[in-house]
Amino acid sequence: MALFLTDDEVGQALGMEDAVAALREAFAGGYDLLPRWRGRAPEGTVGVYNVMAASVPAMGYMGLKSYAWVKGGRVRFHVLLYSWTTGGLEAVLEADRLGQVRTGAASGVATDLMAGPAAHVMACIGAGHQAFYQIAAVAAVRKLSEVRIVSRRAERAQAMADRVASSLGLSARVVPSPQEAVAGADIVTTITSASQPVLLGEWLSPGTHINAAGSNVATHRELDEAAVLRAGRIVVDDRAEAAVECGDILAVIKAGRLAWDPVVNLADVVSGRALGRTSTDEITLFESQGIAVEDVAVAARTLANARRLGLGKELAIE
Repeated sequence: MALFLTDDEVGQALGMEDAVAALREAFAGGYDLLPRWRGRAPEGTVGVYNVMAASVPAMGYMGLKSYAWVKGGRVRFHVLLYSWTTGGLEAVLEADRLGQVRTGAASGVATDLMAGPAAHVMACIGAGHQAFYQIAAVAAVRKLSEVRIVSRRAERAQAMADRVASSLGLSARVVPSPQEAVAGADIVTTITSASQPVLLGEWLSPGTHINAAGSNVATHRELDEAAVLRAGRIVVDDRAEAAVECGDILAVIKAGRLAWDPVVNLADVVSGRALGRTSTDEITLFESQGIAVEDVAVAARTLANARRLGLGKELAIE
């Protein structure tokens, strides 16, 4: 029988350290990936249906994430997890919380491999529901002395700073502009819904690591051309997905200023086939689209923890 886990139960079973470890295991062991497919709404309806799938043999699972958005409704995320041992359906998970944690965890893995070992000041551009998990993931791999948060809505930025301080025990403060937030920061994360750049290359200091995690739409950009071109190392969670969705890189390639050749997969850095950083002063960039490998890996770790904790409800399906 399959185990059903609600979002609340996922939250109880899944910690950030577990999620980061699960992604390391998945990327090191190899995977097969079906990039995100988007099914458009019927005429007269505003919405989109998304499906993405992966096989992660090293963790013993395969599965998919499915979610739908219709204007005026709530987005609902679900992961189906199948066993490579039996072929059976092992779990159905509500995946809103899971998706937030796994997106943060991917930035955590990248930060650990690409940021300078002494990096301790983080700037977060964006204060929406995913920002907390981006900060938590970086805090899981680096000892942060300061977190600077900026948002178009000052009250939202303050609420995030308060949450970071109370939940993570970090020194967090609101700053009035992205430029001020980025100045001298060791790690810069963009996690916005912006369609035009919110991070400019001219603001970056030597040695900065960037996590661009807010967009998976080819026509949207969080970074300007200079920010991309100043990066000596560009890593994506998967090039097949990035070639379809990564507006930051696609815009620069279209302008003839960059090719795909130097862009590497996060799995290559995790496995040691590629370096995440080659010098102290190098600017590094991780472009995160969010891929199904991450969903399957984190769902597998969540399932193991949930069974140990006695969480979930058994469904009469196989």
